Amino acid sequence: MLELALHILDIAENSIRAGAKLIRILIREDETRDLFLMRITDNGHGMSPEEQKKALDPFYTTKKVRRIGMGLPLLSDAAERTGGKMILRSKPGVGTVISAEFGLSHIDRQPMGDIPSVLIAIIVGNPGSDLIYRHEVQGRIYLLDTRNIKEALEDVPLNHPEVVNFLREHIMEGLSDIGAAA
Repeated sequence: MLELALHILDIAENSIRAGAKLIRILIREDETRDLFLMRITDNGHGMSPEEQKKALDPFYTTKKVRRIGMGLPLLSDAAERTGGKMILRSKPGVGTVISAEFGLSHIDRQPMGDIPSVLIAIIVGNPGSDLIYRHEVQGRIYLLDTRNIKEALEDVPLNHPEVVNFLREHIMEGLSDIGAAA
């Protein structure tokens, strides 16, 4: 994976497969501390300590389509290449938290990528789950919460073409307003 947005998509898909009904994504860009933080929290089934160890093994996966699970090992490597680290915390029956810290200005930090398309894919592809996306840049905040959007739309589904277009524009404008990294 060459973009951080694709790591987010991979982790969110794993969260959905683990039964998560709420996924929280936090992105924090802090120039003062030269820190780029990415944290994804879910309320899925969670993992035992043994399952957590396996999740960090590139030759283990729970997916039936392929026999290797490179997502978390690649994310960990990407963070470490910038002087950062990745931490996996999980508890059965509670959920999982994956945090990755990167050197914000490090030359090897992967670009953010197309986060609007990734968020749309997560939202539209998983109508039974909710997403809270929070992106912070030097104290400026963009927040997207599908629970609020669903409430405002009442019976209009999030995958309605006009809603999808609105969401894409809202996300792009919100990220632009706070000066989020590309």
